Amino acid sequence: MSSIQSRVGRFASAFACASTIALLCACSPVRLVNALTPRHDYIEHAGVQYESGERHALDVYVPKSASASASARPLVVFFYGGSWQSGERRDYRFVGEALASRGYVTVIPDYWLYPQTTFPGFMDDAAAAVAWARAHAADFGADPDRLFLMGHSAGAHIAMLLATDRHYLMEHGVEACSIAGAIGLAGPYDFLPLQDDDLKAVFPATLRQDSQPINHVAGREPPIFLGVGTADRTIDPGNTDRFAARLLAAHDRVLLKRYDGINHAMIVGSLARPVRALSTFITVAPVLDDVSGFIDRHTAH
Repeated sequence: MSSIQSRVGRFASAFACASTIALLCACSPVRLVNALTPRHDYIEHAGVQYESGERHALDVYVPKSASASASARPLVVFFYGGSWQSGERRDYRFVGEALASRGYVTVIPDYWLYPQTTFPGFMDDAAAAVAWARAHAADFGADPDRLFLMGHSAGAHIAMLLATDRHYLMEHGVEACSIAGAIGLAGPYDFLPLQDDDLKAVFPATLRQDSQPINHVAGREPPIFLGVGTADRTIDPGNTDRFAARLLAAHDRVLLKRYDGINHAMIVGSLARPVRALSTFITVAPVLDDVSGFIDRHTAH
């Protein structure tokens, strides 16, 4: 009887898993992931303006155990992707929760997108958001000197361009030495020549060489984590390989993680607690463990 019950239990679990996966593949998987993401382990400060104007707001996720009187926590500024043409900070609550669950104060800003802006307009927004986060870190129990840049896809491009081309942050009063590390997931770092007409509009021809993080590597970058899925068909994983090779040639500190069978969406989806809960049934890349390990190694006193 116990054997039958065990088989029934496994069947029920598998059915529940299949149902969840089906839901995650529905028309609004991000909305569903966020709906299933717990809210009990962080305090959210939503819609904080880092500059005046539309799309210049950010959300801050503070671990509940963190306070102004607590020991200062690492600070992560996360930039989402969307081909520099789409995206909303509210869609990435699952990222804020994941990072806050590891004890990091997390800032997720919006920024201007094409066609409202072109390169380097979104870079100026990103630098302004980082400057705000550093200036206000102590208000949320974070250490401004333990500041990490992080992004996925186009957001990884933004994070790595901030880390390699110092002038964006310096124009907003942030010294490059203030960045403790940078984390890129499935990013485009060396993506010329452009084939897509929209991207040709996003990146004006005269500025394209300056838009490539790989072209700014000088051997003085902060520690860098690069994660990429081997099954990524959206952005060529060669971007990550070439960028890592250039960083290593410049004697930078680089940690490269390749995730077998993981595609473009799932490398960031793997951060979500509802997805990580399915790791018994499906392949879930240990992205959160790897990222938190990187942050912890580079914030140890």
